[in-house]
Amino acid sequence: MRRGVVRLARVGLYPGTFDPMTNGHLDIMGRAVKLVDKLVIGVAINSTKGPMFSLEERVEITRRETEHLKALTEIEIRPFEGLLMHFAREVGAGIIIRGLRAVADFEYEFQMTAMNQQLDREIETVFLMADPRHQAVASRLVKEIARLGGDVSAFVPPGIEAELMAKVRQG
Repeated sequence: MRRGVVRLARVGLYPGTFDPMTNGHLDIMGRAVKLVDKLVIGVAINSTKGPMFSLEERVEITRRETEHLKALTEIEIRPFEGLLMHFAREVGAGIIIRGLRAVADFEYEFQMTAMNQQLDREIETVFLMADPRHQAVASRLVKEIARLGGDVSAFVPPGIEAELMAKVRQG
């Protein structure tokens, strides 16, 4: 670092509904912490998606499942509602982290990034490709497999699997 130059902390924001959090989400988070000094994980309040887990449960699960990442960088878990770019400004994020699984994701993410850039040109979006083992994993599919009595152990951490199956049993 040059003398007299102060490096500002690089804050990244990884938003999602995380209903449930999958191994794919954790993979992206694990790689995102290598890029930022602080990672804010924004747990979205999105009642239109009809979440299986309550906001409080999703925040708590996210805290628990990301505990190991705190050794690598500062982690903050925050619920949010409304426009992503407003939340990004609120937490001081200069980078939004997004995961890509397939071509279909790219189309949607491309449009979102273009719109977000119109709202705030100072905040960059960084895409991380899903690990090939997780490319087909989507929370909605994991919930469907669980509801139909399938094995979801390859898609979610063990603690989340137990909670997911308990939710399915509750109806």
